[in-house]
Formats: sequence, structure tokens, C-alpha cells
Amino acid sequence: MDIASIFEVSSVWDLFLRGTLIFLGLTVFVRLTGQREAGSLALTDLLVVVLLASAVGHAFAPESTSVTDALILAATILGWSVALDALAYRFPWLRKVLKPSKRPLIDDGELNRHQMRREFLTREEVEAQLRLQGIESIDEVRVAYLEANGMISAFRKDDAPTAPTPNPPER
Repeated sequence: MDIASIFEVSSVWDLFLRGTLIFLGLTVFVRLTGQREAGSLALTDLLVVVLLASAVGHAFAPESTSVTDALILAATILGWSVALDALAYRFPWLRKVLKPSKRPLIDDGELNRHQMRREFLTREEVEAQLRLQGIESIDEVRVAYLEANGMISAFRKDDAPTAPTPNPPER
């Protein structure tokens, strides 16, 4: 084993371009597929973990070209992840493109069938999520959303927003 070969660098620009295209391409694919499968893990977090594991994993394999190549790929992936988060934070219009938003599933006890089809959600799956929140029937729901993290949040019809309590008079 030649120790120097572990640190040989392929074309830095080639690695940067490959990492960029794969990360941005998969980001687009993930955004197009919907948000329901995310669960409690954000899709971009999952994407970064998988890509980093893949990029760094090749450096551990005997057929890998070098550790340096893996580090360049890892830096590219992390760099794009941070850059997209920063851009989404800075520009609200871009946030709407890069980050999923909540989507209405139930409005006044009525299922939003269009949104359910879009997310491949069945009535049974929505009802199961409601039961986990202590809601027995869709009729009890004032509004429910599929959140950006893939979870469903629901508010009962009888849940009245609480008014702020006035400050007690001073004595």
C-alpha cells in the first residue's frame, strides 16, 4: 500500500462539479416527490447524511482514489447545504422554492382530497395520525396540516384560542 496515494487528488473542479450536480439534482427530486415520507427528519437533512455517507464511504473502500477526494466531495455537499439554507433564510421568495411549507389536509371536518392525492395519503393514514393526537373522528377537526417535517398537526373545532390574561391590578 502506497501511503502517498491515499492523499492524491483527482481534479478538484471535477469533484466539485460532480458533488454540486448530485446534491442540487437530488434536492430538486426530493422537493418534487412531496414531504409526507420525511417523518420527524427534514428531507434535506436526510439527503445530506446519505450523500456524505456515500462520498466519504468511497474513501474507505480499497478501490477509492483517495481520502482527499472524499473530503472535497464532503466539503462540496456541506457547502451547498449551508449555502441553500442561508439563501432560503435571506430571501423569503427562495424559501418557498427550497423549503417545503405546511399543506392543508382538513378544513372544517372536510378532507382536502387534492392534497392527499398529491402526497399519496389515504384517509386511513390521516385518521391514524389523528388518533395519535387523541382525535377520534375527522369531523372533530377544525383544521389540519401536513407540516414541512412530514407530520400532521390538527386542531379541534372546540379548541378556542385562549385570550391573554390581563395583568392583575397592583396592590
